[in-house]
Amino acid sequence: MRSPAAIVSAMLLLAWLGDAAWAQDRPTAAAAVKGLWITAQGDGVFDITTCGAHLCGRLVGMRYDGVMPLDVWKRPQCRQQLLNGFRPVDGEGQWAGSILNPDDGHTYDATIWSPRPGILKLRGYVLLPLFGETRTWTRYAGSIGTACKLPR
Repeated sequence: MRSPAAIVSAMLLLAWLGDAAWAQDRPTAAAAVKGLWITAQGDGVFDITTCGAHLCGRLVGMRYDGVMPLDVWKRPQCRQQLLNGFRPVDGEGQWAGSILNPDDGHTYDATIWSPRPGILKLRGYVLLPLFGETRTWTRYAGSIGTACKLPR
Protein backbone atom coordinates (compact mmCIF):
# COMPACT_ATOMS: atom_id res chain seq x y z
CA MET A 1 0.00 0.00 0.00
CA ARG A 2 1.30 3.45 -0.86
CA SER A 3 1.68 6.15 1.71
CA PRO A 4 -0.57 9.24 1.58
CA ALA A 5 2.54 11.37 0.99
CA ALA A 6 3.44 9.30 -2.10
CA ILE A 7 -0.11 9.58 -3.43
CA VAL A 8 -0.14 13.36 -2.89
CA SER A 9 3.28 13.66 -4.55
CA ALA A 10 2.07 11.66 -7.54
CA MET A 11 -1.07 13.80 -7.80
CA LEU A 12 0.99 17.01 -7.66
CA LEU A 13 3.33 15.66 -10.34
CA LEU A 14 0.38 14.75 -12.57
CA ALA A 15 -1.19 18.17 -12.03
CA TRP A 16 2.09 19.87 -12.88
CA LEU A 17 2.51 17.74 -16.02
CA GLY A 18 -1.05 18.56 -17.03
CA ASP A 19 -0.43 22.30 -16.56
CA ALA A 20 2.81 22.08 -18.51
CA ALA A 21 1.08 20.24 -21.35
CA TRP A 22 -1.76 22.78 -21.36
CA ALA A 23 0.74 25.65 -21.48
CA GLN A 24 2.41 24.01 -24.49
CA ASP A 25 -0.97 23.45 -26.20
CA ARG A 26 -2.07 27.04 -25.63
CA PRO A 27 0.16 28.53 -28.38
CA THR A 28 -1.03 25.73 -30.67
CA ALA A 29 -4.65 26.63 -29.88
CA ALA A 30 -3.85 30.28 -30.64
CA ALA A 31 -2.13 29.30 -33.90
CA ALA A 32 -5.23 27.32 -34.87
CA VAL A 33 -7.43 30.44 -34.74
CA LYS A 34 -4.94 33.09 -35.90
CA GLY A 35 -4.88 34.20 -39.52
CA LEU A 36 -7.33 35.20 -42.23
CA TRP A 37 -10.91 33.88 -42.10
CA ILE A 38 -13.83 34.45 -44.46
CA THR A 39 -17.29 34.64 -42.93
CA ALA A 40 -20.01 32.06 -43.53
CA GLN A 41 -21.75 34.37 -46.04
CA GLY A 42 -18.46 35.09 -47.84
CA ASP A 43 -18.93 38.83 -47.41
CA GLY A 44 -16.11 39.61 -45.00
CA VAL A 45 -12.56 38.56 -44.16
CA PHE A 46 -11.16 38.92 -40.64
CA ASP A 47 -7.54 38.87 -39.58
CA ILE A 48 -7.31 37.27 -36.12
CA THR A 49 -4.05 38.05 -34.36
CA THR A 50 -2.49 38.73 -30.97
CA CYS A 51 -3.38 42.03 -29.29
CA GLY A 52 -1.37 42.22 -26.10
CA ALA A 53 -2.25 39.23 -23.91
CA HIS A 54 -5.41 38.43 -25.90
CA LEU A 55 -6.55 37.69 -29.44
CA CYS A 56 -8.48 40.19 -31.52
CA GLY A 57 -9.86 40.34 -35.04
CA ARG A 58 -9.93 43.15 -37.56
CA LEU A 59 -12.18 43.31 -40.63
CA VAL A 60 -9.71 43.48 -43.53
CA GLY A 61 -11.83 42.53 -46.55
CA MET A 62 -15.44 43.08 -47.61
CA ARG A 63 -17.74 42.44 -50.56
CA TYR A 64 -19.51 45.63 -51.52
CA ASP A 65 -20.45 47.75 -54.51
CA GLY A 66 -19.98 51.49 -54.69
CA VAL A 67 -18.99 53.28 -51.50
CA MET A 68 -17.44 51.38 -48.60
CA PRO A 69 -20.00 50.46 -45.92
CA LEU A 70 -20.03 52.65 -42.83
CA ASP A 71 -20.71 51.64 -39.25
CA VAL A 72 -23.47 53.07 -37.07
CA TRP A 73 -21.14 55.99 -36.20
CA LYS A 74 -20.53 56.75 -39.92
CA ARG A 75 -16.94 55.41 -39.89
CA PRO A 76 -15.64 53.09 -42.65
CA GLN A 77 -15.95 49.45 -41.55
CA CYS A 78 -12.67 48.56 -43.24
CA ARG A 79 -9.90 47.69 -40.76
CA GLN A 80 -12.14 48.05 -37.71
CA GLN A 81 -11.32 45.76 -34.80
CA LEU A 82 -14.62 43.96 -34.25
CA LEU A 83 -13.39 40.91 -32.29
CA ASN A 84 -11.99 41.96 -28.92
CA GLY A 85 -10.38 40.58 -25.78
CA PHE A 86 -10.39 36.88 -26.64
CA ARG A 87 -8.69 34.93 -23.86
CA PRO A 88 -8.29 31.16 -23.55
CA VAL A 89 -10.98 29.11 -21.87
CA ASP A 90 -9.05 26.69 -19.66
CA GLY A 91 -8.01 23.55 -21.48
CA GLU A 92 -10.79 23.60 -24.07
CA GLY A 93 -9.04 25.14 -27.11
CA GLN A 94 -11.68 27.86 -27.05
CA TRP A 95 -11.28 31.60 -26.71
CA ALA A 96 -13.87 33.87 -25.05
CA GLY A 97 -14.24 37.57 -25.83
CA SER A 98 -16.67 39.91 -27.54
CA ILE A 99 -17.80 40.87 -31.02
CA LEU A 100 -19.05 44.27 -32.12
CA ASN A 101 -21.82 44.52 -34.71
CA PRO A 102 -20.84 47.63 -36.70
CA ASP A 103 -24.35 48.02 -38.13
CA ASP A 104 -26.05 48.65 -34.79
CA GLY A 105 -23.19 49.23 -32.34
CA HIS A 106 -24.16 46.34 -30.05
CA THR A 107 -21.47 44.19 -28.49
CA TYR A 108 -22.07 40.49 -27.87
CA ASP A 109 -20.18 37.89 -25.88
CA ALA A 110 -18.54 35.37 -28.17
CA THR A 111 -16.48 32.22 -28.23
CA ILE A 112 -14.17 31.09 -31.05
CA TRP A 113 -12.50 27.74 -31.63
CA SER A 114 -11.12 25.62 -34.43
CA PRO A 115 -12.59 22.10 -34.41
CA ARG A 116 -10.30 21.09 -37.30
CA PRO A 117 -7.74 22.77 -39.59
CA GLY A 118 -9.24 25.38 -41.91
CA ILE A 119 -12.46 25.76 -39.90
CA LEU A 120 -13.27 28.40 -37.28
CA LYS A 121 -16.45 28.40 -35.22
CA LEU A 122 -17.71 31.68 -33.80
CA ARG A 123 -20.61 31.65 -31.36
CA GLY A 124 -22.09 35.03 -30.47
CA TYR A 125 -24.60 35.23 -27.65
CA VAL A 126 -26.43 37.33 -25.08
CA LEU A 127 -26.10 36.31 -21.42
CA LEU A 128 -25.47 32.58 -21.99
CA PRO A 129 -24.00 30.61 -24.90
CA LEU A 130 -27.28 28.68 -24.93
CA PHE A 131 -28.95 31.84 -26.28
CA GLY A 132 -26.69 32.34 -29.27
CA GLU A 133 -25.84 31.44 -32.81
CA THR A 134 -22.78 29.66 -34.19
CA ARG A 135 -21.26 30.57 -37.53
CA THR A 136 -18.65 28.61 -39.44
CA TRP A 137 -15.82 30.54 -41.05
CA THR A 138 -13.13 29.08 -43.30
CA ARG A 139 -9.49 29.94 -43.88
CA TYR A 140 -9.04 32.61 -46.53
CA ALA A 141 -6.15 32.38 -48.98
CA GLY A 142 -7.48 34.75 -51.64
CA SER A 143 -6.58 38.31 -52.42
CA ILE A 144 -7.91 41.54 -50.97
CA GLY A 145 -8.00 44.60 -53.20
CA THR A 146 -7.66 48.27 -52.38
CA ALA A 147 -10.09 49.73 -49.84
CA CYS A 148 -10.65 46.23 -48.34
CA LYS A 149 -12.53 45.13 -51.45
CA LEU A 150 -12.88 41.38 -52.02
CA PRO A 151 -12.89 40.15 -55.63
CA ARG A 152 -16.19 38.85 -57.03
